[in-house]
Order: sequence, then structure tokens, then C-alpha cells
Amino acid sequence: MAKLGNGAIAGVTGVSIIFPLDMVKTRLQNQKPVNGKLPYSGGLDCFRKIVRSEGVRGLYRGLAPNLAGVTPEKAIKLAVNDMMRQMLARRAGTAPEKLPLVEGAIAGATAGLCQVIATNPMEIVKIQMQVAATNTVTVNGTAAAIGGAPRVTAMGIVRELGLRGLYKGTTATLLRDVPFSLCFFPLQALFAQQINQKLHGGNGKPSVFSVLSGSTIAGIIAAAFVTPADVVKTRLQSSSQPSPPYRGMADCAKRIMHSEGPRAFFKGTVPRCLTTAPLFGIALMMYDLQQRVLGW
Repeated sequence: MAKLGNGAIAGVTGVSIIFPLDMVKTRLQNQKPVNGKLPYSGGLDCFRKIVRSEGVRGLYRGLAPNLAGVTPEKAIKLAVNDMMRQMLARRAGTAPEKLPLVEGAIAGATAGLCQVIATNPMEIVKIQMQVAATNTVTVNGTAAAIGGAPRVTAMGIVRELGLRGLYKGTTATLLRDVPFSLCFFPLQALFAQQINQKLHGGNGKPSVFSVLSGSTIAGIIAAAFVTPADVVKTRLQSSSQPSPPYRGMADCAKRIMHSEGPRAFFKGTVPRCLTTAPLFGIALMMYDLQQRVLGW
């Protein structure tokens, strides 16, 4: 339970800091041509337009349900990875921070698999709230839905989709989160150890700065690696209609390739890396700090 609490606090801290970048990433990945032209020319242009049309609060649309989901998600992912690394390290007769890459990948993939059950509903609610503003106009400084439709809320999305709808795109989420964790956690441990050796020498437990740096670098690599799966997942989960526009993950990928070309699978790669890398860097640093201070 202590590890779960540790992971939850670490996740909430990281998400709260980087959420505006995640908003930009989602808008970029979900944008479609209007009269032959994309709404946003890039990450900075997207950021400016959100602030101009929706205000600073628009950058935090969907934060509350995201925090509600990220608490169990990060708790499960970080705690399961930590426990798996400790178990595999005991079997190998080594320290968790020195676990070989293969065993580290197994621990990471197990953590990614376990946390999807918490991730998927949160992701759908977050994405639909983030893209909802593209169907609104601003009247006297207040967002109003186009055509008189009711204002989108987290509970409204949950009621509309139902339990089954909240797990739409689960396969795509698995294909994003399991490979991400498989790649991220062993690389994070490797980079943290190497950075610590460069800075301090020796093979002891990596310093807090080494953990932060190693996690950030590993986050960039892992985030870029799984961006195509993230694009497909975002498209699948952004529709709130009972009859979705795509028949499944393969159909979605085929339509993206046909209408937008292979480059579309890497939409939002830069903001995704800028989002994921510091998120996991901060989360792992907070997790490590709590272990050092509280002995969890």
C-alpha cells in the first residue's frame, strides 16, 4: 500500500505540472483539415490559439478527471514496476537498479499491462474534454457549445458512453502503454545508473538528479517510439458518437494512412515527448524522493 500511495503522489505532481503540453499534443493529434488547411501549424501556434480563444483555463480543460484517473494509474504503474524489479532482482541475486535490461523490460511491460484498466476510462474522458472546445465558440468570455448543444462535462461523458464505451480503444491503449513501459523502465534504470557514474563515480544507488535526468531521457525515447499507437488511440477515443467513425484500430490506421499519409502517425511527437518525458522524470524523482525520506 505504501508503494501505491508513493506512486499516486508522484503521478499527481507530474501531471499537474505538464498538463498544458498534453492539451497541445491532443489537439494536434486530433486536428483534421478544414477547407484543405489544418487548424494548427504546430505546437506553439496551437498553444497561442487555445489561450487566445479559451483563455489560460482552456489549457487545463479535463485536468480534474485526468487527476482522478492518473492517481490509480501512476500508483499501479510505478508500484508494479518497483515490486517486479525487486522480485526479479532477488532471483538474479542483484540490486534492483542493476537489473539486466531483459528483466527490466519484463517488469516494465507487466506494469504497463496492469495499469491500462485504470488508464483507458480516464484517457477517454480527458481526450473528449480536450477536443470539446473545438466545437465551441466564446461568447462574452464564456465557452458555449455550437448549435446550442449542452456544455461538455466529465460526468456527462461518462453517462453518455457507459462502461463499455469507457473502454473503447483499449487495444490501442495496450499497444501504446505496454511497449512504452517495456522501453521506458529498463532505459530509465540504465541511464540513471550511467549518469550517476559520470557525476559521482561508483555503482551505488543513483542520486535524485540522476533519476530525474535518466527518466527524462528515457521518456523522450519511449514516447517517440509509441507515438503512432498514441495517434490511433486518440482518434478512436475522441468520438463520443454511439456509432464510431472507425470500425477498429486497423480501420483507423488504414484511413489515416490513406487520407493523411504516414507523417500523420507522428503528429504531436514533439509535444508528446515534451509532455511524457518531464512527466515521468518528475514522477520518478518524486517516487524516489519519497522512498529516501519516508523509507517506503
